[in-house]
Amino acid sequence: MSVRVLLRRVGSIEVPLPLRQTSEAAGFDLSAALEAPLELAIGERRLIPTGFAFAIPPGFEGQVRPRSGLALRYGVTVLNSPGTIDADYRGEVKVLLINLGDARYVVNPRERIAQLVVAPVTACDLALVTELDATDRGEGGYGSTGTGAAVAPDAGERA
Repeated sequence: MSVRVLLRRVGSIEVPLPLRQTSEAAGFDLSAALEAPLELAIGERRLIPTGFAFAIPPGFEGQVRPRSGLALRYGVTVLNSPGTIDADYRGEVKVLLINLGDARYVVNPRERIAQLVVAPVTACDLALVTELDATDRGEGGYGSTGTGAAVAPDAGERA
């Protein structure tokens, strides 16, 4: 399935059009619309402009995701990953980068900093109730399914 997404340039800095690097790539690379290099200190986060605004069609969202190479090599990632571009937003897309690495990182003008994936959104209606249906997990939260303990078979059964 192919969806048409319109985009327009924003600002005065000319950056490359978002492109997929291979024919089967899920995401379009977004570049930094910067006039000069920008340093990210260890632990620092900055909002980086991309130079584009998008018209995501109704029923879809744009997901701003990290570039795996930046994360692996330098510890630089998208802080609110995935960041969501709603179908009705028409402003410039900016990427919230954070340096989780062990050294300062310099974001260079026109450097590929994130990727944009366009994905369908499932419409739903919320219904307030007084009780929810029971499940085996129940209210078990963080880490409750990752203890390594398997559910034991009934006493008379052999695994």
